[in-house]
Amino acid sequence: MRRLAWLKYLRIVISLLFLLFTVVIFLDPAQWIPEWFTKTVVWPQFAPSLLKFIVSAGVVSAGFILFSLLALVFGRLYCSTVCPVGTIQDIVYRIKRKLTKARALKFAQSSNILRYSILIIVAVSVLAGYSLLLTFLDPYSNFGRIMTHLVRPVVQLGGNGIAGILHNNDIFFLPKTNPFPFHWASFISAVLFLLTIVVMSWSRGRLFCNTICPVGALLSLFSRFSLFKISLDKSICNSCGHCSKVCKAQCIDIKTREVDFSRCISCFNCLDSCPSDGVLFKSGLKLNEKLKISNEETESSTRRNVLKGVLLLSAYSALKAYGARVTGGEKPTEIPEGKINISSPPGSLSHDLFNKNCTACNLCVSVCPTHVLQPAFLQYGMQGLMQPYMDYHSGFCNFDCTLCSEICPAGAILPVDPEVKKLEQIGIAKFIEGNCVVYTDNTDCGACSEHCPTKAVDMVPYKDGLTIPKVDETICIGCGACEYACPTRPYRAIYVEGNLVHKQAEKPVHEEIKIEDKGEDFPF
Repeated sequence: MRRLAWLKYLRIVISLLFLLFTVVIFLDPAQWIPEWFTKTVVWPQFAPSLLKFIVSAGVVSAGFILFSLLALVFGRLYCSTVCPVGTIQDIVYRIKRKLTKARALKFAQSSNILRYSILIIVAVSVLAGYSLLLTFLDPYSNFGRIMTHLVRPVVQLGGNGIAGILHNNDIFFLPKTNPFPFHWASFISAVLFLLTIVVMSWSRGRLFCNTICPVGALLSLFSRFSLFKISLDKSICNSCGHCSKVCKAQCIDIKTREVDFSRCISCFNCLDSCPSDGVLFKSGLKLNEKLKISNEETESSTRRNVLKGVLLLSAYSALKAYGARVTGGEKPTEIPEGKINISSPPGSLSHDLFNKNCTACNLCVSVCPTHVLQPAFLQYGMQGLMQPYMDYHSGFCNFDCTLCSEICPAGAILPVDPEVKKLEQIGIAKFIEGNCVVYTDNTDCGACSEHCPTKAVDMVPYKDGLTIPKVDETICIGCGACEYACPTRPYRAIYVEGNLVHKQAEKPVHEEIKIEDKGEDFPF
C-alpha cells in the first residue's frame, strides 16, 4: 500500500489548512475576514452543524451529513482533517516524539463503555434541551473558547503595539482595536480543556478522541460499517509492529493482526510503515478475496449501554451581572438595578431556543465589534454556562450590525435582516429616577437619550430648566446603548430588562425639521 502513502500527506496538508483557517476567523479583531470565508470554514464543524440542522432543517447548512456519509465510505475523515482539536493533538504528540525518546505507542484495549456512555448522556441531554454537556465536550466549541479567551488577547495586545508604532510614523493601515474583556469562567474552562488534550495527547496520542469526545464516538459508529477500511494482510504480516508504532489511535493489534477501525482516525500513517507492504486500505469485499477468507466475517454488534442513573443538573438562580466600579469624587448610587432577565442576542428568538442550541463556541463573541456579547457565568442559569449574553456594561448592540447572526454555526442565532433587526425587541429599558444625576445632583446629563438609536429614551421637562429621561417602551429595542452610556455607579440610572421571548417594537416616528424658505441660496 505504499502507493497510497500520498493520502497521509494530503491529510496533513488539509488538516493544517483547516487549523489555520479556523484560527484566523477567531483572531480577526479588525474584521477583515469576509463573511463567506467564515461560513465556509465553520460549515463542516460537526456538532454546530448538527444543531443547526435540527433547528432549521436545512440540508444545505448541514456539513455533518457530508462527514457522516464520508465515515460510511472512508472512516473518520472529520477527525483527521477538519477538527482543529484533532490537529492540535497531532502537533503535541509530534513535538513529544521530537523532544523525547519515549517508547512508541502500542495497541490498547478500547474504552467502548466509557465513550458510548458519554455519547448517550450527551445525546439525551441535547434532546432534552440542555446543551451544557455538549458545550464542555464538543471539540470545535472548546477550540473556539481557547482562541477567544487565551490566544486572541495576546494577539490583540501585540497587534495594538505594532499599530501604535506604525501610527507614530503616519502609517494607518493597521487599526487599533478595543481591549477584549477578561472573563474568568471562560478563561478557566479554556485552560482546563487545553491542558486536558495536551496531557492526553502527550501520553497516548488520540486518547481524547476515542474516550471522551462525543463527535468521535458518533462517527465511530458509522466507521464500523465503512466501505473502505485499514486492515492487515495476514498472509504477509509478520507482526513486526511498525504499523502499530505509528498508530496514534492505538487500534492496530499486531498479536491478532486485527484493526479496530471504529477507533481509527484515518490518519493513514500506517500505509507506508510496513516493510512487507502488508497494510491494506481496500473495500471489505476485496479484502476477503485477497485474504482468502472462506467464512464471511461479521463485526460484533455494538454494545448497548443502558443509562441507569438520572442525570441531575443543579438548578442555580441567575446571578445579576453587575459590578461597576465607583469612581473617585462621584456620589455612589444606592438603588440597585432591578434586572431579572438578561438579553440574548438578536436573532436568537428566545432564551429557551438559544440555550438549547448554543454550544458556546464564542465565535460571535470574537466578531462582536463593541464587545457587548460576553460569555455568561450563571446569568442564564447552569444550562447557559459560557453562552453569550448581552453585557451592556461592556458595550452596546450596534443598530445596523448583524455579524453574530451571520456567522453562528449552530443555528442558535438565526440570520436576521438588518431592517428586521432594527425592530427586534430583545429587551426594554427601565429608568430609575433615584439614581439619575439630574434628580440627585440637579445637573444636566442626557447621555442615555443621546445614544438611543430609536429615541425611545427622550428628555422631557423636569424642573429649573432641566430635563430628565423618559422611556417609550413601545419603540425600545433593548440595544443597551442607554445603559452603557449612563455615567452613574455602581448602579445605573437606566438598564435593560431582557425579554425571555423576543418581541417586535413599533417603528419610531421621526419628526421632520421644517426650515423656513426665505428665498436665499445661503441662509447664513
